[in-house]
Amino acid sequence: MKTLYLLRHAKAESQSASGDAGRKLTKLGRKSAEAIAAFLAGLAPAPALVLCSPALRTRETLERVLPALQRRPLVALEDAIYLAEPEALLRLLRETPEAMASLLLIGHNPGLHELAVRLVADPGPLATEFPTAALAVLRLEGEWAALRWRGATLSLFQTADSLSRDRAPRGA
Repeated sequence: MKTLYLLRHAKAESQSASGDAGRKLTKLGRKSAEAIAAFLAGLAPAPALVLCSPALRTRETLERVLPALQRRPLVALEDAIYLAEPEALLRLLRETPEAMASLLLIGHNPGLHELAVRLVADPGPLATEFPTAALAVLRLEGEWAALRWRGATLSLFQTADSLSRDRAPRGA
């Protein structure tokens, strides 16, 4: 059994003088990233590998996730994640070493949302939204190299917003 964590970056400023890739997290975004990081830290298995877009907002989200984890995963910044289409993200996931039982991908919409919806047979709460600082937990049988559309099961979908309102997780 493999576990795939899909995390959309936290809320970022709408514009940056350095362009889209240079957009920083807002104050609310930093708070939301810390909340979802604490939630992720309570899940098992912990991510063994993190693939993160090199955009500033995803790296700042990652900076808040790493200290919350009990053990430090391998981390790779992947240019291919930045504003990627779902097909490109699927190709990247298929390249994951089989020794990695769990992977956290930190990326952007709309590609991340489309990837999540297409990977699961029943998208449940994912069908309509994948807001900032939201985490989808997918389980899959078999090897990363064999990952296919509708080949995973959504086990949990959690938003930082619902954590801040002390609501229960939205599961599938």
